[in-house]
Amino acid sequence: MRSALCALGAAAALALLPAGHARAQGQEADRDFTIEDARITESSGLAASRAHPGIYWTHNDQDAPLIYGVDSRTGKTVATLTMAGVGTPRDMEAISVGPDGDIYVGDIGDNLDGSWDHVWIYRFPEPKTLKDQTVRAEQYVVKYADGPRNAEALMVHPKTGRVYIASKNEKGGGLYAGPERLSPSGTNVFRRVGEVPWVTDGAFSPDGDRLVLRGYFTAEEYAWKDGRLGDGGTAVGAPFQGQAESVTYTPDGSAFMFGSEGRGSRVVRVERDGAAGPSDSPSGPSSSHAPGAPKSPTAQGRDGQGSATTGFLVLVGATVLVLGVKRLLRKG
Repeated sequence: MRSALCALGAAAALALLPAGHARAQGQEADRDFTIEDARITESSGLAASRAHPGIYWTHNDQDAPLIYGVDSRTGKTVATLTMAGVGTPRDMEAISVGPDGDIYVGDIGDNLDGSWDHVWIYRFPEPKTLKDQTVRAEQYVVKYADGPRNAEALMVHPKTGRVYIASKNEKGGGLYAGPERLSPSGTNVFRRVGEVPWVTDGAFSPDGDRLVLRGYFTAEEYAWKDGRLGDGGTAVGAPFQGQAESVTYTPDGSAFMFGSEGRGSRVVRVERDGAAGPSDSPSGPSSSHAPGAPKSPTAQGRDGQGSATTGFLVLVGATVLVLGVKRLLRKG
C-alpha cells in the first residue's frame, strides 16, 4: 500500500531527475505504454497474459476485487474482471500468471508490518475471451512460518507452479516459498528460503531460470536454482518512476516491463542485454556482457533512465528524507 513516506521518497526522486522520452504508442505489443483507464490510479502489480498476446493484467492497491486487462498497443482497458467467491480484499499488491493458465492475485500488503495474522491469495483461470465479466476465484489463507509481515511481491514459478512471496522491509526482507500446492481448505504456511532487498514487486522469467525483484529505485535479476536464489543478483537498468510498484517480463523473456502507480501511469520496457527488441526501440550503448545478462544500471537511452551516479544521489537523498520524516513522526 502506498505510504506517505514512500510517496515523499518518490517525490524526491522525481524532483532530481529529468523527464523521460516517450515512445510512440499504438503500433506493436509489449512496448512502452500509458495506462489510459481513469479507474486505474494505483497500479500495484503487472503480469503478462499467457492467453492474449500484448495484454497485461493489473489491479489497484485497493479493497475492490477488480482486475484490469490493458492492451500494451493502445494503453486501453479491454477487460475488467470482477472476482466472485472471495471476501473483501484488504490490500491487493501483486499479480502473476501460473503455468496452469490461472491468474494469482496477492492480497498480501500490511503497512503496519504484522497487524494481520494472515493474508490471502486469490486464483482464477485466465478468461478465454477479453470482455467485462465476473470470474469465480478460489481464496487461500496464507501465514508465514516466522510471523506476520508486509509484502508486495508474489511470483508463481512458470514450471513448478509453486508460489513465492517477497516481504517488504527497508532494511531487507525475506523470500518465502509456499507449499508445493496451495490448499483452499487449510492454512498455507510460507517458509523463508532467502534474503532479499527492499522489494515492491517481482516476477519469474518465462523459462523459470531467473527472478527479477524491484524496489523504489533499483532492480536486481537473480539466477534461480533448486527453488532458491542461485546468486547474489545483478543490477538491472530500472527506470526511475514516481511510485515504482510493479515489474514483469515480456512473454518472450527479452525485456522487462516496469510499472508505477498514479493516474495515467507509464509502463516502461527495458531490454535485456543480448535480447532482440522491437525494431524501432532506441539502441543503447554497446555492451561486453554475455548474451542474456541483464543490463548495467549505467545504460542510457531508456525512458526516465539515468546514470548510476544520478541514481545513487537520488537514492541517498530520498532515503535521508524518508528517515528524517520517520524520526519526526516518532517524536510527534
